[in-house]
Amino acid sequence: MLTGLVSVKVVAAIIGPAGIALLGQLNNFSTITLGISSGGINAGMTKYVSEYSSSRKKYLLFLGTGFWVTIFFSILTSIALILGAGYFSKIILLDEKYRFVFYFFGFTIILYALNALLISVINGFKEYKKYIIANILGSIVGLIFSVILSIRYGVSGALISVVTFQSIVFLLTLGIIHKSYWFEWRVFTKRFSKLVTGRLAHYSVMALVSAIVVPVSQLIIRSYIKNHESITSAGLWEGINRISIMYLLVITTSLSVYYLPRLAELRNKNELRKEIFSVYKLIIPLLVAATIVIYFLRKIIIQILFTKEFAGMQELFGFQLIGDIFKMAGWILGYLMIAKAMTKTYITMEFVSYSGQVLFSCGFVALYGTVGATIGYAVGNLLYFVIMVIIFRKILFNYS
Repeated sequence: MLTGLVSVKVVAAIIGPAGIALLGQLNNFSTITLGISSGGINAGMTKYVSEYSSSRKKYLLFLGTGFWVTIFFSILTSIALILGAGYFSKIILLDEKYRFVFYFFGFTIILYALNALLISVINGFKEYKKYIIANILGSIVGLIFSVILSIRYGVSGALISVVTFQSIVFLLTLGIIHKSYWFEWRVFTKRFSKLVTGRLAHYSVMALVSAIVVPVSQLIIRSYIKNHESITSAGLWEGINRISIMYLLVITTSLSVYYLPRLAELRNKNELRKEIFSVYKLIIPLLVAATIVIYFLRKIIIQILFTKEFAGMQELFGFQLIGDIFKMAGWILGYLMIAKAMTKTYITMEFVSYSGQVLFSCGFVALYGTVGATIGYAVGNLLYFVIMVIIFRKILFNYS
């Protein structure tokens, strides 16, 4: 979070709201592309490695299969990025002059996909110290890349940093895990199982749907703001989203590292309910307190993190922070769908949730301007939370 704060401040000061809007476009596109390059199997790898960590024969099947699935999808993605660099540059960054960004992306994406695979395996084996170190190093490298490249090359440098720093992080992750009891390159490359591929496919479908639906919805909303307001307004909206991402990172990381594997191993309905409510009791009060502090300090936060060009962001905080609370409240239940491989329900909810968010946001932007996008965000997340409660009512309220 701290490296994100520094990075946002430096990048915002150098490239301004319009540049931040372009950076948001590329971030959304890279989320889609990186999800595809990994085959969407990483959540499944964490679950099954955790489940079979005591059985070398079984977890080796998942390591080998996961490696080959990742290699296959990352090579396909790499080829598509390199061959379509001009097209992607024009569609995503609105100018073909940025095609070199997608060349960089295409040549380094395999290393990103392999790094994501290794991180998910570390999480599955519950090697939390190594997991934390790998993520801290990744954040530091990302900060160094974004600051140096932005200072040296402006907008172009900031864009390159988004798509290249993970290649260095992969080498650092290798250094962290090379002495782990489970790690040998040959265990990744010697085994492949169609049966395991089928089991991972449930998670692959869920992850790929999220990797596409979430950033696409943001691309649509940002483009709508740019076309109906201005690219500066789109940059302000991107700025408030970055604030949400940064402070919610503490919660989402905790859910991914502890909560997801914990839900995966619980079978009893009473134990599930107990775990869910214990997380609600811990997270929601802290989140409410954090949002209140952020709201009343919003002017100072903008001055610290951004520049005077972002002063108009103040009016976006209220509904954005309300939306953050409902988002986390819904996600605490939403992780159950991932842990229990509820593929159809998960996919349906992703489409319903983000389609609703796009419709609400665009509708409110037409009525109230840029602040309407945050109103739509709050309403969409409230809708998601209510539907999650309805879906899991039997667990939450303890009836058959």
